[in-house]
Amino acid sequence: MPARQEIERPAGTDAVLRALADPHRREIIRLIQDTELPAGQIAAHFTLTQQAVSQHLTVLKRAGLLEERREGTRRLYRFQPASLEPVREMLDEFWPDALQRLKRVVERDHPKRGAKDS
Repeated sequence: MPARQEIERPAGTDAVLRALADPHRREIIRLIQDTELPAGQIAAHFTLTQQAVSQHLTVLKRAGLLEERREGTRRLYRFQPASLEPVREMLDEFWPDALQRLKRVVERDHPKRGAKDS
């Protein structure tokens, strides 16, 4: 049976959240959010080994947060903001409910006063 080729698919919410859980990976995203940088230049911003930074880049790439482009022997990385959409959608599911709960608490703790009390 022939070996299955791995098809790159957009990562799910859990993969994106796991990738963003590490502070080094969040810093990498900050570094390249508006630009494309080679791996070596990204690594120069950290006290980590080149290999450790490479592993972080791989995790971010697998989660769909980074796009890698080869230019000769260099690998250039660019942030993919659309990859955050599943996380945004998940948070939006909870946000209206959280606002309703906050509204109920505020109204309970600070009842409206009559016009004379203003």
